[in-house]
Amino acid sequence: MKRALEAKSVGDWDGQRIAPGEARDIRLAISESYSGMTVKIPIHVRRGPQPGPTVFVTAALHGDEINGTGAIRQLIQDEHLELTSGALVLVPVLNLLGFDRHSRYLPDRRDLNRSFPGSADGSLASRMARTIFDEIVARGDYGIDFHTAAVRRTNYPNVRGDLSNPEVLRIAEAFGCDFIVNGKGPAGAFRREACSAGRPSIILEGGEVWKVEPAIVETAVRGVHNVLAELGMTDQQPERPDYQVIIEKTKWVRAERGGFLQFHVQPGEMVEQDQPLATNTNLLGHERSVLSAPFDAVVIGMTTLPAVSPGESVCHLGQLPAGTRPKRIAKHRAAEDSLEGRLVDDLATNVMVVEREEEVEGD
Repeated sequence: MKRALEAKSVGDWDGQRIAPGEARDIRLAISESYSGMTVKIPIHVRRGPQPGPTVFVTAALHGDEINGTGAIRQLIQDEHLELTSGALVLVPVLNLLGFDRHSRYLPDRRDLNRSFPGSADGSLASRMARTIFDEIVARGDYGIDFHTAAVRRTNYPNVRGDLSNPEVLRIAEAFGCDFIVNGKGPAGAFRREACSAGRPSIILEGGEVWKVEPAIVETAVRGVHNVLAELGMTDQQPERPDYQVIIEKTKWVRAERGGFLQFHVQPGEMVEQDQPLATNTNLLGHERSVLSAPFDAVVIGMTTLPAVSPGESVCHLGQLPAGTRPKRIAKHRAAEDSLEGRLVDDLATNVMVVEREEEVEGD
C-alpha cells in the first residue's frame, strides 16, 4: 500500500536556497542530546543545471555501519561527479546518535531501521524516522541506502530491493552488483517504507561494521555513478559486470553444536549442494560436525567469529537460480583487475579458510 508523503523542493531547506547548478552543505536538526543540545546531521546537496530526478544516498542508518559513510565522503569529494540534470542528496550518517557511540542502535535501544515512516509524537527512534522521511525522502524520487553485515559478520556486496517494482528493478540492475537479492525488507525498514511512499529505493549490503574497506567503497561509488547514468543525470558511461544473478531465496546455515570452526569457503564464493562449508571442532581440533550447503549457492555473508554455540549463524547462502553457470562467473572474476575478483580476495582476509580434509578409515 502506498503511503501519502507530501513532496518538498530539493532547492529549499528551511529557508536555505540551492539554485540549479549549485552545491551546498546543510545541517538538518534531527533530535536533541541528553544535555539539550540540538543534534544536526550533515547533508551535501548538489543540483544539476537542468531539471531531473532527485536521488538521496544515505549511510549509517545503523550507526556502526560506516562503509557507506566512507563511500559518500568520496562522492562528495569527487571532482569528476558532474550532474547534467536532477539533484543528489548525500547523507554520510543518518543515525548520528548511534554513530557517536559506535553503536548499531539509538540511545533508547531501538533500531532506527525498524521505525519508519515514524511519527512526530512517538519514541526517539520514531521521531527521528519521521524527520528523515519528511525532510529527505520527501525531496527524493529514488533512494540508495548503504549497509554492512551486523557485528562479527561480513557480507559480499549485494543489492537488495523489491523487484516487483519496475523502477526498483531498474536501479537495482543499473547499480551493477553481480548479485541482486529480491525482497521487500522488514516491516518498518527505511527502503521498504520509502518504496511504499512512492520513492523506489534499494540498499547495498557489503563488508563489516566499524570499517571503511576500499573494495566495498569502490563498489558503492561505482554503483551510484551507474544509477545516475541510468537516470540520465550524468554523461558518464556505466560500468557493470557481464553477468547479474537475481537471488529469490536465501538461507542461514547454523551451527548444530558448540565448538570452533574451520571455514572451507569465503564470502562471494560459489558452492555446490552438499559442499562442506565449515568443520566444527573442539578446542583441540577434533571434529564434532560438518556444515554443508543445502543447495547450489553463493556465499553472500558469513560469520567472522569461529567460536560458535548451537543455533548460531555461520553462512548466509543465496540460492542460485536454475541455469546459472558458476564457471562463467569464475571466469569473469579471474579477468585482470576485476572488481568482483578483488572483492572475493579482499573479504577472504577476514576469515581463515582451509581445505576440508576427508577422514580415511583405518585398515
